[in-house]
Amino acid sequence: MKTFGHWLASPWRRSAVAALAGALPVLAFPAPDLWWFAYVALVPWIALIRSAPTAKRAAYDGWAGGFGFMVGMHHWLLPSLSVFIFVIGALLGALWAPWGALVRHFLAGTPSRGRIAGALAVLPSGWLGIELVRSWQGLGGPWGVLGSSQWEVGPALRLASVGGVWLISFLLVAVNVSVAVLVTIRESRVPAVAGRALAAAVTSAASMWAPRPDSGGGTRIAVVQPGVIDGPDRRFAREEQLTRDLAGQDVDLVVWGESSVGYDLGDRPDLAKRIAALSEETGADVLVNVDARRSDKPGIYKSSVLVGPDGLTGDRYDKMRLVPFGEYIPARALLGWATSVGKAAGENRRHGTEQVVMDVGHGLRVGPMVCFESAFPDMSRHLTEKGAEVLIAQSATSSFQRSWAPEQHASLAALRAAETGRPMVHSTLTGVSAVYDADGRRVGQWVGTDASTARVYDVPLATGTTLYVRFGDWPLHTALLVLALWCGAQLARRIRRPAPEPLVPPARTVHGSPARPGR
Repeated sequence: MKTFGHWLASPWRRSAVAALAGALPVLAFPAPDLWWFAYVALVPWIALIRSAPTAKRAAYDGWAGGFGFMVGMHHWLLPSLSVFIFVIGALLGALWAPWGALVRHFLAGTPSRGRIAGALAVLPSGWLGIELVRSWQGLGGPWGVLGSSQWEVGPALRLASVGGVWLISFLLVAVNVSVAVLVTIRESRVPAVAGRALAAAVTSAASMWAPRPDSGGGTRIAVVQPGVIDGPDRRFAREEQLTRDLAGQDVDLVVWGESSVGYDLGDRPDLAKRIAALSEETGADVLVNVDARRSDKPGIYKSSVLVGPDGLTGDRYDKMRLVPFGEYIPARALLGWATSVGKAAGENRRHGTEQVVMDVGHGLRVGPMVCFESAFPDMSRHLTEKGAEVLIAQSATSSFQRSWAPEQHASLAALRAAETGRPMVHSTLTGVSAVYDADGRRVGQWVGTDASTARVYDVPLATGTTLYVRFGDWPLHTALLVLALWCGAQLARRIRRPAPEPLVPPARTVHGSPARPGR
């Protein structure tokens, strides 16, 4: 009977198994939301890679697993991108090829304690390097960062206030490496247990001693979620009706979702007047989101626009980081064919140049973001540094209502709140609307994908500065330093390695005595 190892001798079978193993961590994210699974989800993938017969095969296992992870994490884009999602998965999956080679280098065979200690530092650092590269906007942004799977775990959110989502990712990979060693290498259980104990100690220390936000009063913010309604005029009428129902509820700000207004308000003063009338009725400014061609400059923009009882206040934020293929096509001359196989953007939208903090009255300053900008930790951190007391994300997931995308998107706000020590409001046109306090805990209930309603949240405010806001992305910088030091040590070892001595043929002997040289 053939063993499983013989069955894996086929490169195609092995690659398929690697892709499935790489996709396993997706189950830790919403909607399955098996957050605890993230602590062991990488173990099958790591065990497969360490058994690779060569470093080249290990790199292929890393690539195939990365392909599975990226396609699994973004599977809900299939109706929009069609087969192009597999092209993207293959390109981004290649980022894990060097990581696969690293796994085999440290864990193949029966590694020494020193190699395992090195694995606990270098392998998580390599993973963070991958997350850093793929977090670039042009490659899709930091959607599906491993640490964001822990969005509802209190100790993990405390870690986020210290080192952002990056610190959580580092410790998750370290725990997975230690579990893989514990399961597959019996001779190395002591360093594996030590690695898990160290991760637990770091988490406990962060929970106990990291600075916590100080209470700073509260505010009442209403989110308006009209649901899936075709046509900008019918959608506007529904939003108008829901907002009018908020009159007399003592709100400080009303937030509409992404693309809630389909016309430039400079071209449609009638709509601006209707929103201003709503502001006067409710006693609160209304933050809308305009998705339209600008009247004062060329191109289509997505913009957060503040409207008060006297009309447009002049506060406007133009979305800076656009969704690849959804809002623009990178290198359109080369990749424009994507519009023929999916729902890619027919025209590139324009982007803004700077973040904005708005004074919305009642002594409240808010920092708006649009759509998947809530996935970028640096954007919420910069808004906090600029004085934002509440972070706001306006989004819409109308194309993905029955997928895992709405829950995944809403969960990101919990991480941003915990990182910055500022409450965050995630208001959607369609999808899941949610509010979190400064510790990343839910305030009230989510507004589900089927709802068409306006809901008021009592949002507790906070003051103080988290360590993440103060020191920034230091886990990423530390990871890059670890990788640089390891590469430098490997290079130095190669340089110091003595050259092999030349082979000298033995002297010929005649009857047991050295032969004399010929005449």
